[in-house]
Amino acid sequence: MASSPNGAGDDVFDQFLTDRGHSVDEVGWEQEYNKKQCPECGGLHDTSADNCSVCGWEPAA
Repeated sequence: MASSPNGAGDDVFDQFLTDRGHSVDEVGWEQEYNKKQCPECGGLHDTSADNCSVCGWEPAA
């Protein structure tokens, strides 16, 4: 589970989650055969995709 991408107080929130055994690593694209898969909604995209056209998710810069 990760915190909000640009919210205030993320460091405190991330520490709270880490202290309780949760992962706060940044989430990126998943691979599904020769496609990218959105980790939020599961939408499949070409490997050249920069954001999800289904839900609008994009990896943190």
